[in-house]
Amino acid sequence: MFMPPSSRKVKVTLLGVAQDGGRPQPGCFRECCLDAYEDPSLVRHLTCIGIVGADYSKHLVESTRDMAWQFGCWKRCDSAEGPLTSLWITHAHFGHVDGLGLFGKETIATRGLPIHCSTSFARLLEKDVHWSTMVNQGVLSPRPFLSERPVNAYPDSGFKITPISIPHRSELSDMHGFLISGPNSKLLFLPDHDSWEETLLKVEKESIRNWLTEIDVDIVLLDGTFWSIDELGTRDQSLVPHPPVKETIERLGERLEGDPRIIFIHLNHTNPLHDLNSNEAAIVQSLGWEVGVEGMVFEL
Repeated sequence: MFMPPSSRKVKVTLLGVAQDGGRPQPGCFRECCLDAYEDPSLVRHLTCIGIVGADYSKHLVESTRDMAWQFGCWKRCDSAEGPLTSLWITHAHFGHVDGLGLFGKETIATRGLPIHCSTSFARLLEKDVHWSTMVNQGVLSPRPFLSERPVNAYPDSGFKITPISIPHRSELSDMHGFLISGPNSKLLFLPDHDSWEETLLKVEKESIRNWLTEIDVDIVLLDGTFWSIDELGTRDQSLVPHPPVKETIERLGERLEGDPRIIFIHLNHTNPLHDLNSNEAAIVQSLGWEVGVEGMVFEL
């Protein structure tokens, strides 16, 4: 049934919870991935969210190779149909942008799709031979944003997005978390960052709780890439820096009255939180925090 924009809420749908490799991760035949090859219900898709505005406009955050499945999930969970209004990119790491080519003439064939990104990512679009071709052909229309400046490019949609500069490996572009402000609540999308020490220093706050209180956020979709650094084995942690979930919940302790919902996403294929019946998931939930599930819908 059609609802006028004044009564339709802004909704955010979680369209993927996996780290850039997905689950199963290509080439992994260990216990962490083996069951997902046999059971499609255990497959997890790359981290991504979709926003449907009060005016029914559609806005995709991240562009992954799982886009076909994600569009289907979005339709099932929030009846999201029709062409995209805009695309938003947090940073240039592979799993967040490897679906950009799908907007080209070989597949979706969009025309003038606004792509909201940082200035450094916009420069990368100009340098990359495939992406620059898409820009020159009018498929993508870069709209660089400024850090910490709210973007209200779609005033009838009922939401605005504030990009927050966050320390994360910047080989190709910088990284921004997105604070999405709706009529009634705010959601922070922060799928990647290097460490709490660097992030808290950047935002000039002493603790996670201080920061989240300062920005007055209600829901946080947060980097949960690894449960612990043990998952890296002999691999150099500096190559894939992420604060382990164990550290994050140790810093937070139990959820207190007034705290936002914190939901862990961007889970590496090795992360035991993929199993909601695991001891690790039970620890997270016992403290009042959550593990992301594909298809979750949040009303703002």
